[in-house]
Amino acid sequence: MKALTTVVLAGALMAGEGTGAQVFAPSSNPVVDAVRAVLERDSKNLIDSAALMPADRYEYRPTPAQMTFGQLMAHVAQTNVALCSALTSLPAPMGPERLGTLNQILTKEPLTPLLRQSFDYCKSALGELKDASLGEEAALFGRPTGMSRGGVLVTIATDWADHYSTAAGYLRLNGLLPPSARPAAGR
Repeated sequence: MKALTTVVLAGALMAGEGTGAQVFAPSSNPVVDAVRAVLERDSKNLIDSAALMPADRYEYRPTPAQMTFGQLMAHVAQTNVALCSALTSLPAPMGPERLGTLNQILTKEPLTPLLRQSFDYCKSALGELKDASLGEEAALFGRPTGMSRGGVLVTIATDWADHYSTAAGYLRLNGLLPPSARPAAGR
């Protein structure tokens, strides 16, 4: 098992060589900085996914039990605002009532700017967050959650990965190459 872990870690580290991956630099906020890097990548992938999916395919769902692509994008915006509000004292761009109505806005034109706004809010929230505050209880729109800010931070980062994976699958099922699978410009 130790050998496998070493091989996986070495492969992951070597994958960053020559790809513009950032070089390690000591930080006083290594956890939040790591999630900021995830946010940069995943926000771009999710916003680009929303732009790639044709407007007439926002009602697409692989099976009746799954969300439509529009519902998925609305859910991402809702989750971003709700969870990132638990990480900061900055006022949320939408309150709980407005967030509750996003699942009624399922078309590309109104959802794309709302998605972008939700990621901008998360960038602002993470911009002021410090590792030293991750042990504090998170408050969701002023209400205690029973969860630490660190727990919320892990939850939002895993949500972005999960939501992008779902969006990428929907794009592929519609014959579209997801953003992270597209060749980089200039290669």
